[in-house]
Amino acid sequence: MTIPTCTVLVTTYNRPDALERCLISLFLQSHRPTEIIVCDDGSGAATQQLITRLQASSPVPLGHVWQVDEGFRLSRIRNMGLAAAKGDYIIQIDGDVVVHRHYVADHLRCARAGFFFSGNQYNIPPDITSQLLDNPKASVQSLLQQTSWNWRRMRNLPLQKLMVSFYHWKIDYGYVLGSNMGFWRQDLIYVNGYDEQFSGWGWEDTELALRLINLGCQLRFIRFGAIQYHLAHPKSSRAQEDTNRDRALETIQQKKTICLLGLSQHLQVTKNRHVTVHRV
Repeated sequence: MTIPTCTVLVTTYNRPDALERCLISLFLQSHRPTEIIVCDDGSGAATQQLITRLQASSPVPLGHVWQVDEGFRLSRIRNMGLAAAKGDYIIQIDGDVVVHRHYVADHLRCARAGFFFSGNQYNIPPDITSQLLDNPKASVQSLLQQTSWNWRRMRNLPLQKLMVSFYHWKIDYGYVLGSNMGFWRQDLIYVNGYDEQFSGWGWEDTELALRLINLGCQLRFIRFGAIQYHLAHPKSSRAQEDTNRDRALETIQQKKTICLLGLSQHLQVTKNRHVTVHRV
């Protein structure tokens, strides 16, 4: 099977220390992505300076799309990243994770037409998160030896293949992990990407998954692979969660496949996918 070209989208907001750990873990992948694009929801100058510095050492093109900080607008900045992407396959992560060395390889091994995937996440305790951020040379695996065993950070290729074949639900939205997803870019174009009517934390990724399912794509889950280690942080405001949940569940009731305010508006204005894009 031919391995597809791949863009990794990394969302971030004013957390350059975590973003640096995240990007370096992508630089060290056993199978490197075609490109990495940081999707920046309005961070300040420190994030821009970090990306400029890391662009000099990145083994693949490292892009940066940015929008003015007008609150939590994750859907919009992800659409901007999708519009700038040139990979056939999109892997989507948040900038507060460190990924396993075979993370990209696991996602691309599972990729197949008519499917999209949610990967695996292990939450790092706050004390170990602090050690990792204080010491850029600290090893995630070494520090995690201090903690009890957990299957979520276990990589096993035979079990991974077995679970991908059988571990799935047709419409169970409760297991979507927006910070660890793999999609075909063309499928995202069909459904018009993320619905930008979502603002504030929650449910925008679930709603996208529901439209893909309505389109006929199957959601599968990668276990014992595609592992990311989530750095601890305070929770975002949940003030919009109920509104967002109601909007997402309407997608089931109405059997929607396309959102009105989505990716298409950014595809129309993105002329050069290899340059930094700063948009209001």
